[in-house]
Formats: sequence, C-alpha cells, structure tokens
Amino acid sequence: MKVDHQSVALDHRSEGVEAEMPLSGASSGKRPLFQFNQLEARYDSNLETLWTYMRPRTRPSFNPDLLREFSQWQDDITQACTAEAVPIHYLVLGSRFPGVFSLGGDLDLFSHHIRAGDRDALAGYGRACVRILHRNMLGLDLPIVTIGLVEGDALGGGFEALLSFNVVIAERGTTFGLPETLFGLFPGMGAHCFLSRRLGAARAEQMILSGRTYHAEELYDLGLVHALAERGEGRRAVEDYIRHNRRRHSAHCAIYEASRAINPLPLSELEAVVELWADAALRLTEGDLKRMRRLIGAQTRLLDKALD
Repeated sequence: MKVDHQSVALDHRSEGVEAEMPLSGASSGKRPLFQFNQLEARYDSNLETLWTYMRPRTRPSFNPDLLREFSQWQDDITQACTAEAVPIHYLVLGSRFPGVFSLGGDLDLFSHHIRAGDRDALAGYGRACVRILHRNMLGLDLPIVTIGLVEGDALGGGFEALLSFNVVIAERGTTFGLPETLFGLFPGMGAHCFLSRRLGAARAEQMILSGRTYHAEELYDLGLVHALAERGEGRRAVEDYIRHNRRRHSAHCAIYEASRAINPLPLSELEAVVELWADAALRLTEGDLKRMRRLIGAQTRLLDKALD
C-alpha cells in the first residue's frame, strides 16, 4: 500500500511553540491522521506524549459520533506508532468541557431506544463503548502508558472509561460516581469488571449499588486515583509524572502487561455484561425513564451554562 506523508499540528506545550512533524498517513485520498470534530489531539515531542482532549458538541457525554472518533483515534495512534513516525510513549486523555471530564453514556439516546424497544441499538452502543475501553486497557498492544487526566467530574461511563487507564491523575475536589441505580439501571460498560479486579467483588458491588458520589481524595485512598493535583494544576501534575517516570517507561509497560496476564479481562466478558445491561434497560418503568429525563435536563442546563 502506498503511504503518503501528511502533517498535523503538533504542540510543544512545555516550550509554548507550535511545530509541524510529518506523520505517516493513509493512502492518498483518505483522511489525515488526528483530525477530528470532537477530539483535540496534540503531540509533545519533549515528553513523547500524545495529549488528547474531548470537546463534545452536545452534552459532555459519549455520543455515537464521539465513539466513532475514539475508534478512529485509536487506529491513528496504532498507525503512527507502527510506522515509527511518532514515538508515543504516553497517551493522555482529558476534557475541555468546564468542570466535567465526562458524564458518561448518552442518556437521551438511551431513552429514545428504550421507548422504541430497540434492544439491538442499545447493545450496539454498549459494544462500541467496551471495545474502545478494552483496547485502551491493553494499551493498544503498544508500549504505551495511558493516563486519564481528570480536571472535572467523571460520572457513569466517564468513571468507567477512567478505569481502563494505567494511571489516573485527578485534581482535588473532582467527583466520581456511578448514578445509574438512581434510575433503575446499572453501569454496563465495564465498571463491574474493572472494579471487581481492582477492589474485589464485594467492594465493587457496594460502590455500584450505593449510587453515591466519591471525591478524588477518597478514590486515591482506594488506589483508583494514582496521584492528586491542586485545582488548575492537573496538566502540570501529568507532565511532572511523565518527567519523573519516563526513564522507567519500559519497566512500567512490562508491569502493566504482567498485571493483565495475571488477571485478564477478556472482551467477551465485557460484552456479556453489555447484553445484561441492554436487557435491564428495556425493563425500566415509566418512573425510571422520568428520572432519567430529569438527569438529561440537568446535563442540558450544564451545557447551556458552559456556552453562556
């Protein structure tokens, strides 16, 4: 296959200058690498780090278009690394939405599919989510350390997504939670699988059933958050973490790989839970759907406030 050289804007944030670096792109006529509508990807060659920020066009949740971009983003990373065009040793994901990392699943879409009785659409959405998270958990089968940067609240699927990262660095006071039980559902995109392996089955069930909100400091004590940063210092904390650990990068990659081998999480397990989640969604009552709509309204008001 013929490979053209394309270039994207690469950001050396630590130096405060913009630079261009060639990337090995796809064949002529295909889209350039790392160009998205709801993701912002910039490369820092000093830290060998790809910084990516979510910037959803609607509520700060995982809408279907964003999921498609995440899948393409992962393909682009694999292509850039295997072509040896960009030495990506660290992959960081954060959010540009003020005060929010992610509110998780697209509840408006869920409500529509539930009312239509469309189980296939619900399960298809869930499978798309867990395939992305499973691939992230594996580090894209590359020698990459993945880092979740939490500068705002992470709820539902936003929290689940962070559990697939090697390292989570959160600003103090940010909140995490799995509120699905409040409207009769459960988090079906990996929370139970990831938390059971981290905390044990009983503690995982307790966290899921509680529906309560946890602060970053609490999750740090549980080992789910690996480092805390002061408000507004999240990015700097990630940079410091990378500078401090980059000489041990190969060892860290090997340790994470060994951990996955000792306690594997197959994609089939995640997908099996998605099927259970889709069945449970179709059993929601009208009262449950009304509670879901109230939460959608609160998310919409949050978006309106951010856009003011």
